[in-house]
Amino acid sequence: MKLEGAVFDLDGTLLDSMPAWNNAGPDYLRSLGIEPEKNLGARVRKMSLYQAACLFRDEYEVQKRVDEIMAGIDRVIEKFYFTQVQAKPGVAEFLKKLENEGVKMCVATATDMHLVKAALDRTGLYRYFGRIFTCTEIGHGKDEPDIFNTALEYLGTDKESTVIFEDALFAVETAKRAGFKVCAVYDALEEQPEKLKALADYYIQSFAGI
Repeated sequence: MKLEGAVFDLDGTLLDSMPAWNNAGPDYLRSLGIEPEKNLGARVRKMSLYQAACLFRDEYEVQKRVDEIMAGIDRVIEKFYFTQVQAKPGVAEFLKKLENEGVKMCVATATDMHLVKAALDRTGLYRYFGRIFTCTEIGHGKDEPDIFNTALEYLGTDKESTVIFEDALFAVETAKRAGFKVCAVYDALEEQPEKLKALADYYIQSFAGI
């Protein structure tokens, strides 16, 4: 297969940022004096910021508007994105290689736009992507294929020559159901790496050396 288009997830794929997201929701609730359930971080990791805010309002009875909850979660995590987050090993070199080969690239992420831009700017990766698509913008999480379909439409490439790069099992499952080719990327927080590896068309431990 000649690769013509690539759609990259952000957190856990391009960026070593999943630990921060795993703690953001629980830390926000604790700041309000609410003790979260033990597996809340794993639940929220599958959602857009809007979906997580609705969850906190409905299940944890946070007495705030959804936009206020979203802003509160953002404040918990934005310092990490603006000052600390790092690209995963080999990412910059791999993106440069794809650029040199004329591969069209974009980002499809559940993270809010201002955090995405800040992180990609400070890591020097922003210039490789023609567009950034967020679940908030699209109005659907990655449990639905809308963001991948929108990214493909933007790239203008055939589905057969386009690869989705993802680290999360649920997102890989969604992309595969929608008929995409998927390259699964190892991340330490994925709880079912063997299932991920079996489901994906390709699997990499790291971008380094590809």
